[in-house]
Amino acid sequence: MQVQTGQTSLLERFFQLREKNTTVRTEVTAGITTFIALAYIMFVNPNILAEAGVPKEAAIASTIWIAALSTMVMGVFANYPVALAPGMGLNAFFAYYVCGVLHLHWTVALGAVFFSGILFLLLTISHVRQAIIHAVPQNLRVAIGVGIGLFIAFVGLKGTGLIVSDPATFITLGHVTQPTTALSLFGLVFTGALMARNVQGAILLGIIATTLLSMVLGYSPVPHGLFDMVSTSVPHMGETFGKLDIAGAWNYGIFSIIFTFTVVELFDNMGTLIGLTSKAKLVKPDGEIENLDRALTTDALGTICSAIFGTSTVTSYIESAAGIAAGGKTGLTAVTVSVLFLLSLLFAPLIGLVPGFATAPPLILVGALMMSEVGKINFQDFTDGLPAFLTIIMMPLTSSIANGFAFGFISFAFIKTLSGKRHEVSWIMWLVSIAFLINLFMRS
Repeated sequence: MQVQTGQTSLLERFFQLREKNTTVRTEVTAGITTFIALAYIMFVNPNILAEAGVPKEAAIASTIWIAALSTMVMGVFANYPVALAPGMGLNAFFAYYVCGVLHLHWTVALGAVFFSGILFLLLTISHVRQAIIHAVPQNLRVAIGVGIGLFIAFVGLKGTGLIVSDPATFITLGHVTQPTTALSLFGLVFTGALMARNVQGAILLGIIATTLLSMVLGYSPVPHGLFDMVSTSVPHMGETFGKLDIAGAWNYGIFSIIFTFTVVELFDNMGTLIGLTSKAKLVKPDGEIENLDRALTTDALGTICSAIFGTSTVTSYIESAAGIAAGGKTGLTAVTVSVLFLLSLLFAPLIGLVPGFATAPPLILVGALMMSEVGKINFQDFTDGLPAFLTIIMMPLTSSIANGFAFGFISFAFIKTLSGKRHEVSWIMWLVSIAFLINLFMRS
């Protein structure tokens, strides 16, 4: 009993539990809550990476390992109740644009992720990130998130079979009576209903329910014993670890890819951290966020390591809000999430049994959640509304987040200037816009 008390006292001192007015039990409970809300990434991310040619078993291992290690560092180093994992949107950009549209090998894409992590680390250390964030207007920041949401939803709709290619109209409605499409529709409606009822872990439960139903109906393999469900050895990243092609990424002409990875990560992570730290009462009265530099450094190092491990860019997850709402205020919450990720390695065979049509509905639902921010865009001012609209619409229609950035930034700079509002365009925005413009001409 004394040992337990001593361990508890050590945790209280290290994570400043008393100062934060919380307890070990509350933090552990919060960590479990966050993990349940976030666990779907173990199923979704490997399936997305597999579309790019990444070996699925290794993708499962790399997803879990990078989520566990980066979340552990966030908890211990930054003392934040925030979990990290490969980011939705960034994994879609990795698989469907960099590897799909540009036809780059996934090892080259990992090289680009590595460079973006180095760049983000330099921006963090030099404090340039504040200048970039302040230079981009609020409307475009919101539009970036909304556009990525539509892009993710579009990918999910294709994954369900609800939309298919058509020579006359480019895309059209698929065959909803196809068994796998019908199962995806079940997953979409079932998960949506759980989310509407505010059920914790709704997305994870939806994936499990859809997979089980597909097994019952014979459209997915059924595990025949304990060996099929529990791994006797920890999954390894042998096929992906250290396979990043840095030279290939550099030789390709890396501006647009690395810039997109970096900017999306910059704004997505910053927006997420601002929201989560405010909810966790980590913002001081003067507006300064506690340990923000440490959190951003952790994220940058996580991105570098994600490329080495063999997965797409790591970022902070908004699902951490579930654990914060359950009382999580310190890094002990994140450490708990990390431990649960490591334990989940034992159940990696089950993750491999989940079919792609079961993980497609969550993409649509995540897109719907990201779309909710569109009301914050000022469409009344056309100099704000049109660039935001172009940012949003060009991402799904060109299957490229980078193109959305390009058309949004370029149109903003020129429309503001030509309408007599050039004072609203900073030199940083002009620099970025001209770089995008040159890149578009070089690609045409």
